[in-house]
Amino acid sequence: MIRTSGLTRHFTVRKQVVEAVRGLDLTVRPGELVALLGPNGAGKSTTLRMLTTLLPPTAGTAEVAGHDVAADPRAVRSRIGYIGQGNGAGHSQRGRDELVSQGRAYGLSTRAAKARADELVASLDLTAVADRTVSSLSGGQRRRLDIAMGLIHTPPLLFLDEPSTGLDPQNRANLQDHIRALRAEHGTTIVLTTHYLDEADQLAERVIVIDHGRMIADDTPARLKSDHAGDRITLTFDRDADATQVVDRRLGVAGGARVERAGPRVTVEVPGGASLAPKLLRDLDDAGITVTAVEIARPTLDDVFLNLTGRSLRETSKENQA
Repeated sequence: MIRTSGLTRHFTVRKQVVEAVRGLDLTVRPGELVALLGPNGAGKSTTLRMLTTLLPPTAGTAEVAGHDVAADPRAVRSRIGYIGQGNGAGHSQRGRDELVSQGRAYGLSTRAAKARADELVASLDLTAVADRTVSSLSGGQRRRLDIAMGLIHTPPLLFLDEPSTGLDPQNRANLQDHIRALRAEHGTTIVLTTHYLDEADQLAERVIVIDHGRMIADDTPARLKSDHAGDRITLTFDRDADATQVVDRRLGVAGGARVERAGPRVTVEVPGGASLAPKLLRDLDDAGITVTAVEIARPTLDDVFLNLTGRSLRETSKENQA
């Protein structure tokens, strides 16, 4: 459904060349749900804008839904849906009218467009405001309207750029249900960018980590966490001396584990740590060291990003938004 080779985009800002996307090689098969994960400025949105024909590549090639984005952009646009970060509806228009117009633009009959608009209005909790002008809607309501516009024609390939931004938890859950239904009922291929790590983890079967315009990882969430992060076991002791002894002598700690101490607490990070914890506790007990508390945390995609780049994705995104 998507194939890129050396896809590159440079910008010139104050006479400085900014390499937003650098040599991206990407393949997305029909029916896949792929999440692009990375901080603001990593190149995610620029990649989507090139794949949706909104921005020409500086170098490289991209085929989307069987058509070259540069040579045949019209054919690409007819086969995709795109939900960008900005508001897509006309501010002076009524929300429902915008949905019907969008459906008609994609070739739906008036009857089909109205029926689909009614369906999306109900499911995205827009019934009470659908016949108001867009300018009178709240930010969250406009965002839900944008999502409905992108879904109106049930496209075979859907791009979503930060679709959950501005949505409350209930509407985030509704959107995720829509995404799952599109795949289950229509086999829709979906590519999304997101700052919500849990969203990428729950929805995507592939996560592509992008940093400084380059792809640095591409795998399932489970394998990324297994290969690039470990379970975190936190042990609490009665005495600082016990914690120091565990760290200095690595009592019961598996080889290759990362071990840190803070006062009477020791954190052990190791792949498969949850299954190793019982043996670790037995070894410490045999050594006469009493553990007063144990916590086990499974790795997250933020741990993956931290181990790949030395930076936290959560903190990096917050800094870029500030």
